[in-house]
Amino acid sequence: MADDIFKKIRRIEIKSRQPVNQLFAGEYRSVFKGQGLEFHEVRAYQPGDDIRQIDWNVSARLGHPFIKKFVEERQRTIILLVDVSGSLDYGSLKKSKNEMAAELSAVLAFSAIKNNDLVGVLLFSDIIEKYIPPKKGRQHVLRIIREILYFKKKNIKTNIAQALRYFNRVQRKSAIVFLISDFLGDGYEPELPPLAKRHDLIPIVLKDRYEQVFPEHNGLLIVEDPESGEIVAVDGSEAAIKEAYRQTAAAEWGKVRQLFRRIQLDCVELSTDGNYIKPLNLYFKRQEKRRRR
Repeated sequence: MADDIFKKIRRIEIKSRQPVNQLFAGEYRSVFKGQGLEFHEVRAYQPGDDIRQIDWNVSARLGHPFIKKFVEERQRTIILLVDVSGSLDYGSLKKSKNEMAAELSAVLAFSAIKNNDLVGVLLFSDIIEKYIPPKKGRQHVLRIIREILYFKKKNIKTNIAQALRYFNRVQRKSAIVFLISDFLGDGYEPELPPLAKRHDLIPIVLKDRYEQVFPEHNGLLIVEDPESGEIVAVDGSEAAIKEAYRQTAAAEWGKVRQLFRRIQLDCVELSTDGNYIKPLNLYFKRQEKRRRR
């Protein structure tokens, strides 16, 4: 069993290499600027220097003006807020939403450490399942991937609001926050603006094709809600049922999109049967354009 876990994690690491290079070669570095300035050196004043940077103590001691030089503090803190509730176990095609969350987290985490950033993770259902404080290094990232893939959650329901409140308490320093979820819940809207004000918040919406359209199936289809356990039988041959399913799904996703637009948050929408690097790069390009305005 341990060998199987190691092999799967190793496959994800290898699979992540090319996407990490694509992501890192793109807008990651330019979009996620350093969070401040750090002291670099004191040097003699030169004509044209900003007099506000003069270090008066050093200047008085040495008898002529010196200025403090600062450089941008490049290191950032990346936090992955990952939904591990029951609905993330669903996947109708090659991978579940949980597996996609693990792969995506690996790419983001390896991109972070390649940029010498810290990375941490918070796993949540309707409780805080696990919090791993931000650190650097490959072994730390591999631990994060292992936890996302194989963590045994205590609960299967979702409470995004509670996760956001907890995170805002424990993470006082500004961070880049990737909120990875299928957002199949409610009540979290009031918690988003305070978090987005303090941190760079990027919602990543995970979806599956058959959450959007009814599966091609004639006859009875047994459907189970992964978080409530409710089981219903649906007649897949009824066109009206398929259309009602499509409309209901479209309305639900429409509400999520409208929510993010209303509070001026740009989100990334990913599907389990699609590529996640291209949407991420497009997101970074949009953010870079906005920063230049």
